[in-house]
Amino acid sequence: MEEASTTKVLVAVATEHGSTREIAEGIADELRAYGLEVDLQAPEAVRDINRYEAVVLGSAVYTGGWLATARRFARAHGPALKTMPVWLFSSGPIGAEEPKPLGDLPEIPELMELTLAREHKLFAGKLDKQSLGVAERLVTRVVQAPEGDFRDWEAVRAWARSIAASLGQGEARKAPGRER
Repeated sequence: MEEASTTKVLVAVATEHGSTREIAEGIADELRAYGLEVDLQAPEAVRDINRYEAVVLGSAVYTGGWLATARRFARAHGPALKTMPVWLFSSGPIGAEEPKPLGDLPEIPELMELTLAREHKLFAGKLDKQSLGVAERLVTRVVQAPEGDFRDWEAVRAWARSIAASLGQGEARKAPGRER
């Protein structure tokens, strides 16, 4: 008896200090709970985009925009990405009341067009000043960036569930980890 094939999803994420990768791990864990086969990689580590049937591409928002490795990935693989379902996410606004930065990220319209992404989701981020270099700490002080973890894990999981539903995976096969 032949086993049904599992949809293979790439979650590619560019991160500066690791908190955006943690969001990508949450997305990957939730997708796996819905029976999808998921590879989580840095964009520059992806060798063969054609191995996947769907892609979730994310980046930290750093100094007002996506990291270069994520932008290069979208540009390099744009033709292939246009042939499969793609979702984009950004992580970076911080603050409890009015997360900063506010407004649209300048490269998102271009990335949406390059990839024909179905959606772009912006998640609040995390700022741990102890993990920053001297220059980065100075910038956070000048802009009065609030320190803390502002990530909404239920929003991350809910978004991943909507992706799983779009890919035809309606119910979780096992309870996903809820450690976050």
